[in-house]
Parts: sequence; structure tokens; C-alpha cells
Amino acid sequence: MPNYIQEYAKKNNLTVAQVEQLYKVEKDLAQKLRNSTKAERKYLYSHVYDELFQKIPFHPQLINTDPEANLQWSHSRMRLIREFLPPEATFLEVGSGDCCLALEVAKLVRKVYAVDVSNEITKNISFPPNMELVISDGVNIPVSNSSIDVVYSDQLMEHLHPEDAIEQLQNIYKALTPGGVYICHTPNRLSGPHDISGCYDETATGFHLQEYLITDLYNLFKKVGFSQMSYYKSTENLQIKLPLTPATIKIIELSEHTLLKLPYSLRRKIARSSIIFRGISLVAVKPIT
Repeated sequence: MPNYIQEYAKKNNLTVAQVEQLYKVEKDLAQKLRNSTKAERKYLYSHVYDELFQKIPFHPQLINTDPEANLQWSHSRMRLIREFLPPEATFLEVGSGDCCLALEVAKLVRKVYAVDVSNEITKNISFPPNMELVISDGVNIPVSNSSIDVVYSDQLMEHLHPEDAIEQLQNIYKALTPGGVYICHTPNRLSGPHDISGCYDETATGFHLQEYLITDLYNLFKKVGFSQMSYYKSTENLQIKLPLTPATIKIIELSEHTLLKLPYSLRRKIARSSIIFRGISLVAVKPIT
């Protein structure tokens, strides 16, 4: 897939040789996670990400640190988050990365927890008094039950081993207060792969251990206990909210199954050009009773 390789290289200020090196290292480390036992993954999540950043010092997350670009990205995400953030709220971001978004939220609320599996990216960042970095094993949410008003994740769930995804979701559910909200952004499998393997493979083989359909997430969230869910799509000037009901889920499921029957290249092209299937933004509310 030479076009995808060149596009990725240009977008991330890398050479084609660096993209290939990143792909090989990430694929090898991801395979360790895929083949690991649950006990091994308790330490492997942190280990493989630390190893990736150490072996690939030109990784986009390490070199693409333009403050203005990061600020614009944070502001685009804040358009959705802000409506769920009263000043007294306690906010938790899972998979906080460089903490750019969490630092912005900390200006607006009482308390912020930034949860990640590695401190390599944030080791030189100074946090405000109301913000705390918490290192997790990749599944646990190490805060008290019913203590968080808003949980947020972006490009996280797809990095979890499929066996761990529902356990982490259960832990997020426990951490939320009754009436609390989980805002989950994740790539849509129809337009993927969205990790580095998208330059080479038709299914994710890098650190995206599982990419999801909208119906996949709906069923997982429902299984954990979330009963009120909505699907959001945001642009610079517009925000669309679609409540996920049995009727709307049926329509989405039919659309997904139709696209899955198409040849890979056509499916990916259609999905990436569609605002609905480019990515997934799901907002779920924990029942009050």
C-alpha cells in the first residue's frame, strides 16, 4: 500500500524507511501482547509502550509536539466534553498520553486524574495542583468507586487486548458516580486499520489489538450496565447527537454489514469519506438507580 505509506510519512514528518521501522517494531511488540496471558499483561502494557518509545525516538507521539497544534486538537475535543463539565466535576482521562487535553480540562474543574500505562511522554511535564498522574496496568482504574463524574478516553479502547476490554469497561463503570458519563472515542473498524499497520495490512496488526464497529461498542457497553447511550459526530460548526435505541441500532447494524461485504479498498474509501463511519464517539450514562 505505497500511497498509505507515503501519506503517513508526510503527515508525521518521517521518511519511508522510518515508517517501515516503526511498523516492524510495533508489530513485533503487539504480537507479544496478543500472545500473552492475562497475568503477563499486568506488566506488559507498560513495558511494550516504554520499549516502543525507547526504540523509536522519532515516534510521532514524541516528535510531533507542536503546542499550537496540540491546543487546536484539545479545543476540538472540548466542544463535546464541555457540556458535561460543571466546575465541581471530577474528571478522569484514561490513556492520557501527553496530557494535553487533561491539562485543558484541569482549568475548568475541581479535580483531574490522568491515567496511563507509561510516564515516558509525561516525565518532563509539570502538573497543576488539581491534577494527578496515575499509572495503571492497562485494565484497572485506580480510583475509588463512584468517585468520577466524567471519564474520557480517545484512541484507547482499540489498544486493549480483547479479553481486557470488557474488564476495563467494568472498572470505568464502577469508578463513575450514578449519573456519571463515559465519553469514548475510538476508530471505526470499517475505515481501518488506523494504527501503523494500515500502511501495510487489511486488518490491524500493530498496537490496535481490536478495532470496533458501532454495534460492537453498543453491545459491550450494554453488557456492562450502561443503558442510556448516544452517538455523537462533531464538526467545527455542528454537533450531531443520535440516541442509540433498538431502532437506530438496527439501521446502523444493517449499514455496517452492507459495508463489510464490499471489497476492502472500496469499503475503506467509503467509510473514510463518511462522517458516520470515520470514527466512533459514544457517550454513555451510568444509571442513577
